Amino acid sequence: MDADAVFKALADAGRRRLLDMLHERSGRTLGELCEGLAMRRQSVSQHLDLLEAAGLVTSVRDGRRKLHYLNAVPIHEIQRRWIWKFEEPRLAALDAIKQRAEEYAMTVPDYVYTTYIRATPEQVWRALTDPELTGRFWGHAQVSDWQVGSRVDHVRVDGSGVADAAGRVIEVDRPRRLVFGFDDPARVADPTFEPSVVAFEIEPGRDIVRLTVTHTLLASVDDLHAIGQGWPAVLANLKTLLETGDVLPQEPWAFHAEERAAQMAKNG
Repeated sequence: MDADAVFKALADAGRRRLLDMLHERSGRTLGELCEGLAMRRQSVSQHLDLLEAAGLVTSVRDGRRKLHYLNAVPIHEIQRRWIWKFEEPRLAALDAIKQRAEEYAMTVPDYVYTTYIRATPEQVWRALTDPELTGRFWGHAQVSDWQVGSRVDHVRVDGSGVADAAGRVIEVDRPRRLVFGFDDPARVADPTFEPSVVAFEIEPGRDIVRLTVTHTLLASVDDLHAIGQGWPAVLANLKTLLETGDVLPQEPWAFHAEERAAQMAKNG
Protein backbone atom coordinates (compact mmCIF):
# COMPACT_ATOMS: atom_id res chain seq x y z
CA MET A 1 0.00 0.00 0.00
CA ASP A 2 1.21 3.51 -0.88
CA ALA A 3 0.34 5.35 2.34
CA ASP A 4 1.18 8.75 0.82
CA ALA A 5 -1.33 8.15 -1.99
CA VAL A 6 -4.04 7.12 0.51
CA PHE A 7 -3.52 10.17 2.73
CA LYS A 8 -3.43 12.44 -0.33
CA ALA A 9 -6.70 10.93 -1.56
CA LEU A 10 -8.38 11.41 1.84
CA ALA A 11 -7.17 15.03 2.11
CA ASP A 12 -9.67 16.32 -0.47
CA ALA A 13 -13.22 17.07 0.71
CA GLY A 14 -14.72 16.12 -2.64
CA ARG A 15 -13.08 12.71 -2.62
CA ARG A 16 -14.16 12.13 0.96
CA ARG A 17 -17.71 12.95 -0.16
CA LEU A 18 -17.43 10.32 -2.89
CA LEU A 19 -16.30 7.76 -0.30
CA ASP A 20 -19.27 8.73 1.88
CA MET A 21 -21.61 8.19 -1.08
CA LEU A 22 -20.11 4.75 -1.76
CA HIS A 23 -20.45 3.98 1.94
CA GLU A 24 -24.14 4.88 1.75
CA ARG A 25 -24.63 2.66 -1.32
CA SER A 26 -21.80 0.85 -3.04
CA GLY A 27 -21.81 -0.33 -6.66
CA ARG A 28 -22.66 3.09 -8.17
CA THR A 29 -21.97 4.27 -11.71
CA LEU A 30 -20.19 7.52 -12.56
CA GLY A 31 -23.51 9.08 -13.50
CA GLU A 32 -25.08 8.13 -10.16
CA LEU A 33 -22.11 9.60 -8.27
CA CYS A 34 -22.38 12.87 -10.22
CA GLU A 35 -25.97 13.36 -9.04
CA GLY A 36 -26.15 15.85 -6.16
CA LEU A 37 -22.49 16.94 -6.49
CA ALA A 38 -21.55 20.48 -7.52
CA MET A 39 -18.84 19.04 -9.76
CA ARG A 40 -18.41 18.48 -13.46
CA ARG A 41 -18.53 14.89 -14.67
CA GLN A 42 -14.88 15.10 -15.73
CA SER A 43 -13.84 16.26 -12.25
CA VAL A 44 -15.74 13.40 -10.58
CA SER A 45 -14.09 10.94 -12.98
CA GLN A 46 -10.64 12.32 -12.11
CA HIS A 47 -11.35 12.06 -8.38
CA LEU A 48 -12.49 8.44 -8.83
CA ASP A 49 -9.30 7.64 -10.77
CA LEU A 50 -7.21 8.99 -7.89
CA LEU A 51 -9.24 7.06 -5.30
CA GLU A 52 -8.88 3.89 -7.35
CA ALA A 53 -5.12 4.44 -7.75
CA ALA A 54 -4.90 4.74 -3.95
CA GLY A 55 -6.88 1.50 -3.57
CA LEU A 56 -9.79 3.17 -1.77
CA VAL A 57 -12.21 2.41 -4.59
CA THR A 58 -12.56 -0.73 -6.70
CA SER A 59 -14.36 -0.69 -10.04
CA VAL A 60 -16.01 -3.63 -11.78
CA ARG A 61 -17.36 -3.78 -15.34
CA ASP A 62 -21.01 -4.85 -15.68
CA GLY A 63 -21.67 -4.91 -19.39
CA ARG A 64 -21.37 -1.31 -20.59
CA ARG A 65 -21.52 0.06 -17.04
CA LYS A 66 -18.61 0.61 -14.67
CA LEU A 67 -19.61 0.08 -11.03
CA HIS A 68 -17.62 1.60 -8.17
CA TYR A 69 -17.22 -0.01 -4.73
CA LEU A 70 -15.70 1.23 -1.50
CA ASN A 71 -12.55 -0.80 -0.65
CA ALA A 72 -11.63 -0.78 3.06
CA VAL A 73 -8.24 -2.52 2.71
CA PRO A 74 -6.04 0.64 2.66
CA ILE A 75 -8.00 2.08 5.60
CA HIS A 76 -7.36 -1.17 7.47
CA GLU A 77 -3.63 -0.78 6.72
CA ILE A 78 -3.71 2.80 8.04
CA GLN A 79 -5.38 1.56 11.21
CA ARG A 80 -2.74 -1.13 11.68
CA ARG A 81 0.16 1.26 11.00
CA TRP A 82 -1.05 4.40 12.77
CA ILE A 83 -3.86 3.56 15.20
CA TRP A 84 -2.72 0.25 16.67
CA LYS A 85 0.77 1.69 17.15
CA PHE A 86 -0.12 4.94 18.84
CA GLU A 87 -3.74 4.39 19.95
CA GLU A 88 -4.28 8.13 20.35
CA PRO A 89 -7.85 9.49 20.71
CA ARG A 90 -7.22 12.15 18.06
CA LEU A 91 -6.89 9.36 15.47
CA ALA A 92 -10.27 7.83 16.34
CA ALA A 93 -11.81 9.35 13.20
CA LEU A 94 -9.83 6.94 11.01
CA ASP A 95 -11.04 4.01 13.07
CA ALA A 96 -14.63 5.25 12.65
CA ILE A 97 -14.18 5.27 8.85
CA LYS A 98 -13.03 1.65 8.95
CA GLN A 99 -15.91 0.62 11.22
CA ARG A 100 -18.49 2.22 8.91
CA ALA A 101 -16.95 0.59 5.84
CA GLU A 102 -16.94 -2.88 7.41
CA GLU A 103 -20.53 -2.50 8.67
CA TYR A 104 -21.72 -1.44 5.24
CA ALA A 105 -19.91 -4.35 3.59
CA MET A 106 -22.46 -6.61 5.26
CA THR A 107 -25.47 -4.85 3.73
CA VAL A 108 -24.75 -4.76 -0.01
CA PRO A 109 -26.02 -7.58 -2.25
CA ASP A 110 -22.60 -8.26 -3.82
CA TYR A 111 -19.16 -8.54 -2.25
CA VAL A 112 -16.01 -7.09 -3.86
CA TYR A 113 -12.50 -7.42 -2.42
CA THR A 114 -9.19 -6.32 -3.96
CA THR A 115 -5.64 -7.21 -2.98
CA TYR A 116 -2.21 -6.72 -4.54
CA ILE A 117 0.29 -9.58 -4.85
CA ARG A 118 3.93 -9.58 -5.90
CA ALA A 119 3.61 -12.34 -8.46
CA THR A 120 2.88 -12.89 -12.14
CA PRO A 121 -0.67 -13.36 -13.47
CA GLU A 122 0.20 -16.96 -14.37
CA GLN A 123 1.38 -17.68 -10.80
CA VAL A 124 -1.88 -16.27 -9.38
CA TRP A 125 -3.93 -18.28 -11.90
CA ARG A 126 -2.13 -21.50 -11.00
CA ALA A 127 -2.65 -20.84 -7.28
CA LEU A 128 -6.40 -20.41 -7.86
CA THR A 129 -6.80 -23.57 -9.97
CA ASP A 130 -4.26 -26.09 -8.68
CA PRO A 131 -5.76 -28.47 -6.06
CA GLU A 132 -2.53 -28.74 -4.06
CA LEU A 133 -1.99 -24.97 -3.88
CA THR A 134 -5.61 -24.16 -3.10
CA GLY A 135 -5.50 -26.78 -0.39
CA ARG A 136 -2.55 -24.98 1.20
CA PHE A 137 -3.92 -21.42 1.32
CA TRP A 138 -7.70 -22.08 1.26
CA GLY A 139 -7.96 -25.16 3.48
CA HIS A 140 -9.98 -26.81 0.67
CA ALA A 141 -8.77 -28.09 -2.71
CA GLN A 142 -10.45 -26.61 -5.78
CA VAL A 143 -10.89 -29.65 -8.05
CA SER A 144 -11.89 -29.19 -11.71
CA ASP A 145 -10.57 -29.50 -15.25
CA TRP A 146 -11.47 -25.79 -15.60
CA GLN A 147 -13.42 -26.16 -18.82
CA VAL A 148 -16.60 -24.09 -19.22
CA GLY A 149 -19.51 -26.19 -17.96
CA SER A 150 -17.31 -28.53 -15.92
CA ARG A 151 -17.97 -29.13 -12.24
CA VAL A 152 -15.86 -27.43 -9.54
CA ASP A 153 -15.64 -29.10 -6.12
CA HIS A 154 -14.41 -27.35 -2.96
CA VAL A 155 -12.98 -30.47 -1.27
CA ARG A 156 -11.73 -30.86 2.29
CA VAL A 157 -8.01 -31.65 2.65
CA ASP A 158 -8.51 -34.12 5.50
CA GLY A 159 -8.66 -37.09 3.10
CA SER A 160 -12.41 -37.53 3.46
CA GLY A 161 -13.14 -36.40 -0.10
CA VAL A 162 -16.12 -34.39 1.14
CA ALA A 163 -16.99 -31.29 -0.90
CA ASP A 164 -18.39 -28.43 1.22
CA ALA A 165 -19.27 -26.36 -1.85
CA ALA A 166 -19.48 -26.89 -5.59
CA GLY A 167 -20.59 -25.31 -8.83
CA ARG A 168 -20.00 -25.13 -12.56
CA VAL A 169 -17.24 -23.29 -14.44
CA ILE A 170 -18.88 -20.28 -16.09
CA GLU A 171 -15.98 -18.39 -17.68
CA VAL A 172 -12.28 -19.10 -18.27
CA ASP A 173 -9.88 -16.51 -19.68
CA ARG A 174 -6.42 -17.61 -18.59
CA PRO A 175 -4.70 -15.86 -16.87
CA ARG A 176 -7.08 -12.91 -16.60
CA ARG A 177 -10.52 -14.00 -15.48
CA LEU A 178 -12.08 -17.05 -13.82
CA VAL A 179 -15.77 -17.40 -12.89
CA PHE A 180 -17.56 -20.34 -11.28
CA GLY A 181 -20.52 -21.24 -9.10
CA PHE A 182 -19.97 -21.67 -5.35
CA ASP A 183 -22.89 -23.15 -3.44
CA ASP A 184 -24.61 -26.32 -2.19
CA PRO A 185 -22.90 -29.36 -3.83
CA ALA A 186 -26.13 -31.37 -3.66
CA ARG A 187 -27.85 -28.89 -6.02
CA VAL A 188 -25.23 -28.54 -8.75
CA ALA A 189 -27.25 -30.73 -11.12
CA ASP A 190 -30.54 -28.89 -10.43
CA PRO A 191 -31.23 -26.63 -13.45
CA THR A 192 -33.72 -24.57 -11.42
CA PHE A 193 -31.17 -23.67 -8.72
CA GLU A 194 -29.30 -20.37 -9.04
CA PRO A 195 -26.02 -20.64 -7.11
CA SER A 196 -23.86 -17.82 -5.84
CA VAL A 197 -21.05 -16.94 -8.25
CA VAL A 198 -17.38 -16.17 -7.59
CA ALA A 199 -15.34 -14.21 -10.14
CA PHE A 200 -11.58 -13.57 -10.02
CA GLU A 201 -10.10 -10.69 -12.05
CA ILE A 202 -6.30 -10.80 -12.45
CA GLU A 203 -4.75 -7.54 -13.69
CA PRO A 204 -0.97 -7.32 -14.28
CA GLY A 205 1.13 -4.37 -13.20
CA ARG A 206 4.82 -3.68 -12.81
CA ASP A 207 6.06 -6.62 -10.69
CA ILE A 208 2.65 -6.83 -9.06
CA VAL A 209 -0.82 -8.27 -9.73
CA ARG A 210 -4.13 -6.68 -8.78
CA LEU A 211 -6.52 -9.47 -7.79
CA THR A 212 -10.22 -8.68 -7.37
CA VAL A 213 -12.75 -11.23 -6.18
CA THR A 214 -16.47 -10.57 -6.69
CA HIS A 215 -19.07 -12.78 -4.99
CA THR A 216 -22.61 -12.29 -6.33
CA LEU A 217 -26.11 -13.76 -6.12
CA LEU A 218 -25.85 -14.32 -2.37
CA ALA A 219 -29.04 -15.59 -0.78
CA SER A 220 -29.03 -13.48 2.40
CA VAL A 221 -27.26 -10.89 4.56
CA ASP A 222 -26.02 -13.78 6.75
CA ASP A 223 -24.28 -15.26 3.71
CA LEU A 224 -22.67 -11.89 3.00
CA HIS A 225 -21.48 -11.70 6.61
CA ALA A 226 -19.90 -15.15 6.33
CA ILE A 227 -18.01 -14.52 3.09
CA GLY A 228 -17.07 -11.02 4.29
CA GLN A 229 -15.04 -12.71 7.02
CA GLY A 230 -13.85 -15.63 4.94
CA TRP A 231 -12.51 -13.91 1.79
CA PRO A 232 -10.00 -11.57 3.51
CA ALA A 233 -8.48 -14.54 5.35
CA VAL A 234 -8.30 -16.67 2.18
CA LEU A 235 -6.73 -13.93 0.06
CA ALA A 236 -4.27 -12.91 2.77
CA ASN A 237 -3.11 -16.54 2.85
CA LEU A 238 -2.86 -16.63 -0.96
CA LYS A 239 -0.78 -13.44 -0.98
CA THR A 240 1.55 -14.78 1.73
CA LEU A 241 1.99 -18.12 -0.06
CA LEU A 242 2.94 -16.53 -3.39
CA GLU A 243 5.20 -13.89 -1.86
CA THR A 244 6.98 -16.02 0.78
CA GLY A 245 6.38 -19.65 -0.17
CA ASP A 246 4.59 -20.27 3.11
CA VAL A 247 1.11 -19.67 4.55
CA LEU A 248 -0.07 -17.71 7.57
CA PRO A 249 -0.51 -19.48 10.92
CA GLN A 250 -4.08 -20.81 11.12
CA GLU A 251 -5.89 -18.36 13.37
CA PRO A 252 -9.07 -19.58 15.09
CA TRP A 253 -11.16 -16.77 13.57
CA ALA A 254 -9.96 -17.68 10.06
CA PHE A 255 -10.83 -21.35 10.60
CA HIS A 256 -14.30 -20.55 11.81
CA ALA A 257 -14.84 -18.09 8.94
CA GLU A 258 -14.10 -20.91 6.50
CA GLU A 259 -16.52 -23.17 8.37
CA ARG A 260 -19.23 -20.51 8.16
CA ALA A 261 -18.65 -20.05 4.46
CA ALA A 262 -19.00 -23.79 3.93
CA GLN A 263 -22.17 -23.88 6.03
CA MET A 264 -23.54 -20.95 4.01
CA ALA A 265 -23.08 -22.99 0.82
CA LYS A 266 -24.89 -25.96 2.36
CA ASN A 267 -27.78 -23.85 3.58
CA GLY A 268 -28.32 -22.41 0.09
